[in-house]
Amino acid sequence: MRKILLASAATACLALTACGPGGGSDHRPTTTAPTPTSTANGRSAAPSSGAGAEQGALEFGTPVRTVGVKLVGILEITPTAVVHTRQADGATSRFGTFVVITTKDASLTANAADEEPANGLERGWRWMAAGGQGVAENNGNASKVLVTGHDGVGTIEPGTSQARSEVFDLTPEQAGPGGTLVYTDATGSESRWRVPAADAGPEVADVKKRLAS
Repeated sequence: MRKILLASAATACLALTACGPGGGSDHRPTTTAPTPTSTANGRSAAPSSGAGAEQGALEFGTPVRTVGVKLVGILEITPTAVVHTRQADGATSRFGTFVVITTKDASLTANAADEEPANGLERGWRWMAAGGQGVAENNGNASKVLVTGHDGVGTIEPGTSQARSEVFDLTPEQAGPGGTLVYTDATGSESRWRVPAADAGPEVADVKKRLAS
């Protein structure tokens, strides 16, 4: 009987993937973060900060629907222009280049909606450089740049829209090859757009004129 019990115990131990001392696993835990899964509308279920952040990003100018702040309402956000410039609105870039991006935000439901406020790299807007480095909006001297006519703030009433802007102060390496514009909403879901290295969008001429004034 003793031999039968020992044989049974040995068989059970072999059936387990880990049978180390104290019943714990001998395998070391992985430190690699899981890669977020992109959805068809350019959004992912979790923030991404690695070099693959451009994967799943939409073409610049593609509208994306996202939940409003505090989960109230639905916004449709559409990038309308990107301008790369050293000087804008009387300010000079601290790191080399301002990347100024304008958007049209429309409220689509019966509830007024607003963008998620910036919270470092966790919420709101950020730039993802080609090498994977994240930069929050209004860094460096970006906070000194006001794009008149694209400076909408506050809640957006149902059925209306606002013209808004996001400004980043970037090094030539961060801005030069283009990057990815990322918006993270109240649920932690991301919307991503590929941003070209050259000025682009239907409102470029207007934005340039306003930045030069």
